[in-house]
Amino acid sequence: MEKNMDSYMLTEKPGRLMLRYSVPCIISLLVAALYNIVDQIFIANASDLGSYGNAANTVVFPLTVVALAIAVMIGDGCCAFVSLSLGMGKKGDAAKSVGNAVVLSLVSGLVLMALYFLFMEKLLTLFGGRVNEETFRRGKEYFIYINLGIPFYMFGQAMNPVIRSDGNPRFAMVSTLAGAAANIVLDPVMIYGLHWGMMGAAVATVIGQILTAALAVWYLCHMKSVKVGKENFRLDGKIMARFLPLGLCSFFSQISLVAAMAAVNNMIRKYGALDPIFGQELYAQIPMAVIGIVMKFFQIVISIVVGMSAGCIPVVGFNMGAGRKDRARELFTRLLLSEAAVGAAALLIVELLPKELIGIFGAGNESVYYTEFAVRSFRIYLCMLIPACVNKASFIYLQALGKAWTSTALSMIREVAFGVGFALLLPLFFGLDGVLYSMPVSDILTFVITLIVIAMTYRELSDSDPKTKTA
Repeated sequence: MEKNMDSYMLTEKPGRLMLRYSVPCIISLLVAALYNIVDQIFIANASDLGSYGNAANTVVFPLTVVALAIAVMIGDGCCAFVSLSLGMGKKGDAAKSVGNAVVLSLVSGLVLMALYFLFMEKLLTLFGGRVNEETFRRGKEYFIYINLGIPFYMFGQAMNPVIRSDGNPRFAMVSTLAGAAANIVLDPVMIYGLHWGMMGAAVATVIGQILTAALAVWYLCHMKSVKVGKENFRLDGKIMARFLPLGLCSFFSQISLVAAMAAVNNMIRKYGALDPIFGQELYAQIPMAVIGIVMKFFQIVISIVVGMSAGCIPVVGFNMGAGRKDRARELFTRLLLSEAAVGAAALLIVELLPKELIGIFGAGNESVYYTEFAVRSFRIYLCMLIPACVNKASFIYLQALGKAWTSTALSMIREVAFGVGFALLLPLFFGLDGVLYSMPVSDILTFVITLIVIAMTYRELSDSDPKTKTA
């Protein structure tokens, strides 16, 4: 298969290529999302943790997204560059980028871990941890141990797309799946069996991340399409300047999400304190816990969306490098239709089954206010899932075409200009509900802009040269 990769990428039907590369990527991202979600489910159903633990998890979550943002910038940028280089027959450049990506992910992981330990309390406060003292205490306990796994987490996440670019999406999936499976098995043992509470949830997660990182190391020693030598691990400024911009969209889509989460968390803390129910100390942590749960469901949906799009990166990059715009255009059409279908299915779930969703996260152990606010949050916050899915798919597809700056600009408009802006503005008029309205308003306005970009992309991919048409 590896010897015939060139002809396979250029002759296999785009739909089949999309399935082959996207399905493992979707599973990998879903499994990665489960790390935090599984922690939250077990925490929510622990009688001594409940909504306090859930709120603490919500506070820490943006800090893990920062680590993910750096990792995917390195990994997705390298993946796109490797695919383009292989399409042009430049295997030497591909090998250099892989070696540099390995070194960058390791160094950045260690630096970020050190910074997190240095500014821990300030960071937790920044993301709303001071909603009450119990939430802050549990958030700090969880974060201390999660932080120890940051270097392993970043390395594993950065290498996942690199492995896909080598033509092995299945191994990328298996390595992530193995780590998540370990986390799922260890969570109940450490939280309920050993009574380690928040520390147990964090330790289980870190052990899973170490396993994923170890499997990535093994694969790097057995790469097929790209052969990496010792000389490729020397940092090369020219190579980094070529592949890192291709990962900027991934970086900004994640890091801008962190800015939006910071705004949302702080507005929840501020306007929750003014609410007649949630202003009471006993219920103060509920809005923070609920929004965290709603975001986790959204993360599952977006994992599918991003997985479908990111799985197409090697295929699109290879075909664009070989001058096959017609195949890239056909793949774009299939991708947009598939993403819209995912959004429609998810929308039905949140509108029709919000009580069942919140029930998974320990609603039976909480007050009626917990369930009522959760139902309202699911139905309002996620009511524009279809345009949200199409938006995200378009951003990543542009990245695959090498249009890093256009992709980044769109992502920044969505997450910063709209996501942060409306999260700060709408609560002034609608109070706590204004935080919920900020998500759908941001998505629909971004969709209007995205439609224009989609039309421009189709025009660019149109090619009347019969030599480039698929037979």
